[in-house]
This record gives sequence, structure tokens and C-alpha cells, in this order.
Amino acid sequence: MALLLNMLVPLIMAGVALYAAGRRVDVYSALVDGAGAGLGVMARIVPALIALLTAVYMLRASGALELAARALAPVLTRLGIPPETVPLLLVRPVSGSAALGVGAELIQTYGPDSTVGRTAAVMLGPTATTFYTIAVYFGAAGGRRTRHAVPAALCADLAGFVAACWAVRLCFGT
Repeated sequence: MALLLNMLVPLIMAGVALYAAGRRVDVYSALVDGAGAGLGVMARIVPALIALLTAVYMLRASGALELAARALAPVLTRLGIPPETVPLLLVRPVSGSAALGVGAELIQTYGPDSTVGRTAAVMLGPTATTFYTIAVYFGAAGGRRTRHAVPAALCADLAGFVAACWAVRLCFGT
């Protein structure tokens, strides 16, 4: 079974190549053309990603994320979001890897069976890395006007965070 799983991707690639050869498609030319198109997409996406990652690291290093977390805590408490998860709320739309780090830190600090740990774990599921996703999609499509996309995506993130808190309370009664 392990051998089959290890060979699954090479077998699929060989099957696709054989199918294309049977249909008399120049597989190598198609591969080169696809790689060239992929490089073009990457060239459009990379500047936005570099700017995004630079902004995230600057915010974390400056302490601005911690300051914003303290300022937003009272409002989020009224929404039913534990104040301890504020750093996760602020980082998740910007950086997925940073959000995983913050989530792991929350779970390690408060425990996996705590309300904060459970809420952090659930919050990582229904939301996306909003600005990364917007940068990739708009970069790939060549779009520049994100006027309505950003607020709509951030509202969806907030709805996902509130729903995560509600789900934890519903399922675990905390």
C-alpha cells in the first residue's frame, strides 16, 4: 500500500503523458508553454507578495500588532470573541504562517482544551489569508482596483471569526 501511495503522482503523470501522446499532442511543447505562462503569472504576483510580507514583518517587529490588540479587546469582547485571540484576528487576514504561529502560541499558552485554545483552532479554519488571496487573484488577473473586494473580504473574515466563537460555545458550552 505504501509503495502505491509513493508512486501515485508519478503514475498519474505517466498516465497523462501517455494519454496526450495517444492523442498526438506534443507533450514537451505543452509543458514548456505552460511553464512559460506560469512564469508570467509569477512575475505579476511577486511584487504584491513582497510588499505584503514586508508589511507583516514590520508590523510585528514594531509592536503595532500588540498595541492594536489591546485597543480592540473591549469591542471584541462584546462580540463574544475572547480578547486573547485578538493577535490571531489581526494577523490571519495578512499572513497564514504568522497566524499558525500565533494560534500555536495561544494553544500552548492556554491549552488545547481551553476556550481560547479551541477558539483559536476553529478560527484558523473558516477564514483565509485575505490580503494574500487578493494579491494572488488580482495579480494573476492583472487587476488593480480592489476597492470593494477588500472590505467585503474583511467582513467575511469577521463573520468567520464570530461564527468560530459561536461554534465553540455551542459545541463545548463555554
